[in-house]
Amino acid sequence: MAVVRLEIQTRQPLADGRKFDHVGCYEQLDGTAHFAVDPAHRLNCAVTDIDLAERGRDGLVHFTADVRILAPADQARGNHRLLFDVPNRGNRLALATFNGVPRPINPAGPTDAGNGFLMRHGYTVVWCGWQHDVPEADGLMRIKVPEAQIDGCPVSGRLLVGFQPSKPSQVQLLSDRGHRPYPSDDLDNPNAVLLVRDGEEARPRTIPRESWSFARLEAQRIVPDPNHIYLTTGFEPGRIYEVVYTTTGAPVIGLGLLAARDIVSFLRHSNAADNPCAGDIRHAYAFGASQSGRFLRQLLYLGLNEDEAERMVFDGVLVHIAGGKRGGDFNMRFGQPSASLPSDPFPFNEMVATDPVSGRSDGLLERLAVRHRVPKIFFTNTSCEYWRGDASLIHTDATGTRDIEPIASSRFYHFAGTQHSAGTLPLTDTNPQNGERGQQALNSVDYNPLLRALLVRMDCWTSQGEVPPASRYPRLADGSAVAPETVKAVVATIPGVGFPAHPPRVTRLDFGREAANGIAATLPPREGEAYPHFVPSVDRDGNELSGIRLPDVTVPLATYTGWNLRHPQIGAPERLMSLIGSTIPFPLTEGHRAAKGDPRRSIAARYSGKAAYLDEVSHAAQCLIDAGYLLPEDLERILAQSARRWDLLASAPESAAAQ
Repeated sequence: MAVVRLEIQTRQPLADGRKFDHVGCYEQLDGTAHFAVDPAHRLNCAVTDIDLAERGRDGLVHFTADVRILAPADQARGNHRLLFDVPNRGNRLALATFNGVPRPINPAGPTDAGNGFLMRHGYTVVWCGWQHDVPEADGLMRIKVPEAQIDGCPVSGRLLVGFQPSKPSQVQLLSDRGHRPYPSDDLDNPNAVLLVRDGEEARPRTIPRESWSFARLEAQRIVPDPNHIYLTTGFEPGRIYEVVYTTTGAPVIGLGLLAARDIVSFLRHSNAADNPCAGDIRHAYAFGASQSGRFLRQLLYLGLNEDEAERMVFDGVLVHIAGGKRGGDFNMRFGQPSASLPSDPFPFNEMVATDPVSGRSDGLLERLAVRHRVPKIFFTNTSCEYWRGDASLIHTDATGTRDIEPIASSRFYHFAGTQHSAGTLPLTDTNPQNGERGQQALNSVDYNPLLRALLVRMDCWTSQGEVPPASRYPRLADGSAVAPETVKAVVATIPGVGFPAHPPRVTRLDFGREAANGIAATLPPREGEAYPHFVPSVDRDGNELSGIRLPDVTVPLATYTGWNLRHPQIGAPERLMSLIGSTIPFPLTEGHRAAKGDPRRSIAARYSGKAAYLDEVSHAAQCLIDAGYLLPEDLERILAQSARRWDLLASAPESAAAQ
């Protein structure tokens, strides 16, 4: 058993002893998992540099990780299911996703159970730290791993750090979002390079070495600092910068993948006295969103859905908003899991496919298929991942000429007209997480009810054999998957709406001969041919026609997109915001429509009033409930959200609706 000890430091009632229907009270357990893994095991060999990690006297590689468990106080009253929520940059997201806890969640604060969905259903919810570079902030989930060594010395090498500022600055931390950086091991290294480009498709330009340094500003003084970079003329908002330099010290970060595998295996299978779930767990599911979803795709790709004892770990996996990406940086030397350098995006498809350019053949689930360890999988994506350039790659071939159907044990679900994170009201044009501003109001469609339903469907499929609803996603065969330029012909006719000058595409990148072993030797990488890129087709209002269409889209008050252009205030206004969509309200009346030259019918022409609108919403939601894509318990929430949406977009003055 790779978990040698689970040390529980605190144990307390969840939510002050709140009772959750028939399940009753929950407990929150916080502690540390102690791991010891065999570096020679056939599965563990997939971890980059595990053979260079320091070993204990037992010949095993030791590491520790933070663990949190929410479990029914009376195990017999739970559902005997474990939900492993992969932390996202150290944050726990399942309670926001399934229990409706408002974001941002304070990781150091008391656990908010929200509407209690997971508790009412009886889940044991588990988190385990897997990321080594999480910021030093209370409450975040971390892992502590050994560093790679060669002949007793720490490993040195080159790495690339990229960033795109949204406000003027002369100093940047050498990491993403305040994470732990890799320090430069030579402040005066003449071979360090700083590059700048106007966009992802543009050629990089080299900034003269004398114009920048490894330093920070302190009281208006330039102070040498290996963790920061200083540019005399300042970093310009909207431009993309990349710095290539050398560092010393390479944590074996791929051990985070084993931590996720082994903590769940321990809780599920071990009868040890320190296992609080001993004898209770019958099925285990994993959920990961965005970075965490990419983590799960990487775990599946490496064949890590079985433990060292060759037992199944996850029965079901819900991979959310990962698109076609994997976590290349989750298993690289000098990897930066938060930044996610796209070291090797291929393969995208589940089973073996061939890249026509490189000639390489591989499949996301090929290793698991050989071992008969493929779990049930839901791949869910929003419109953002399609406009990011990679979501269509999971269900089209590498030539972009034919559809690839999901295998029997998986489903593809596209959430039509949505952005990366679930939308909220009231409307705003500013991202609350980073302050970046868009040209349109941010997408306001809340898709979390779909995820709640899909978790229930996953469990019914796994535990009872009930087949889940059919896949819904854009396809080439029926014309619902199209080139981005096709959508431009519709949305560009809406007054005040621009279109991205260069819709993103996934480009083949060559990081050198050792890239397959987790070592990026060629930096910056050599860029090759781009993969085909498709997005969902739209109706004459600009709303998407394929996928699971919530009432926001089928009974609309606005055009909802998976993309939004950057506001001139943050630079590069012809390019997309990162992972943000748009809400573009319809004109209130036909008079307003004519005055603005808006081709979309007005709200007044569509609905006789609020009651008629809500009747249509109720019917649309009930159709999704009948098809299995929504739960009956969410109908009232959807109606309440729709009533609020009407009050904001249809009852307010048009000037307010457009803000």
